[in-house]
Amino acid sequence: ESILSRIRSFEYSQKNAVLVPVAALGVGGVLFCWLKSGHKMKIIDMGDGWWGSGERSLKGKEDATIRPFKIETSDKEIEDLHQRLDRFRFTPHVEGAAFHYGFNSTYLRKVVAYWRNQFDWRKQVEVLNKYPHFHTTIEGIDIHFIHVKPSYVPHGRAVRPLLMVHGWPGSFYEFYKIIPLLTEPAKHGLNEGDVVFEVICPSIPGYGFSEAPHQRGFDSIATARIFHKLMNRLGFKEYYIQGGDWGSRITTNMAQMLPQSVKGLHLNLVFIARQSLGRLIRIMLGAYVPWLVGFSREDARRFYPFMQKNVYDVLRESGYLHIQATKPDTAG
Repeated sequence: ESILSRIRSFEYSQKNAVLVPVAALGVGGVLFCWLKSGHKMKIIDMGDGWWGSGERSLKGKEDATIRPFKIETSDKEIEDLHQRLDRFRFTPHVEGAAFHYGFNSTYLRKVVAYWRNQFDWRKQVEVLNKYPHFHTTIEGIDIHFIHVKPSYVPHGRAVRPLLMVHGWPGSFYEFYKIIPLLTEPAKHGLNEGDVVFEVICPSIPGYGFSEAPHQRGFDSIATARIFHKLMNRLGFKEYYIQGGDWGSRITTNMAQMLPQSVKGLHLNLVFIARQSLGRLIRIMLGAYVPWLVGFSREDARRFYPFMQKNVYDVLRESGYLHIQATKPDTAG
């Protein structure tokens, strides 16, 4: 009996030696597949669109020409602006409210006085025309952009195209100071071995000198598609992209839409919209044991009390967003 029991235990241990690794391998494989399935790249369908006035013409192709554009103003326009500023009627603000109830009208008087009496509109037009401007028609609307090429490229150095997209409230002008560092790094004390870019800065449709969409439903995905078409029209098949604020959402969509064309993506704002039970548990535990869920002391200080800092404050300061999102014609 003693010998038989030893034989049985030996057989059992042999089975365990086989079954345990197989089971571990199976569980590990399932876990790996689950993790991979949750991190698959989601490709956005490029599709097509029409945002021009009226219905899209079924005859002929869209005008794909790239037209030089120059920013101009006139004495008549400036005089009209001055008259409207002079006629502006200021409403007294709520006492002691600072900017909590909206723009403080006492401070607004200073802003209007600066626009009216000190700001040099003609000088600013000259500054804006420092770089080459262009228009081209895409999906029925005129798209404005600046296109700056390096004046000198060191021998053997490849020039990389870079699309830079602004946000709200902003414009292509945000990039004027960094453009020389990107297109002519050696002239500005940067390393001779640094990358040289040619820079394209478009105006989001409805911003600056880009025509606003005439049809409903325009969004960041439509903008991403238009900017891909713009880069393709300029002769680029592969390029780098950068975005901040709404520009970060647009360029992220661009990377999701044509990852084979986007060689690199740089963001200075990241949108995170993933909701899960795990995230909810982390938020609840983080208020009491932040170290347990990977929060630093600074994270906890910025994040809690959660409702106050992530719900109430957002609701209090986002009235403009609700108006723009739901009643754009009123804001316009």
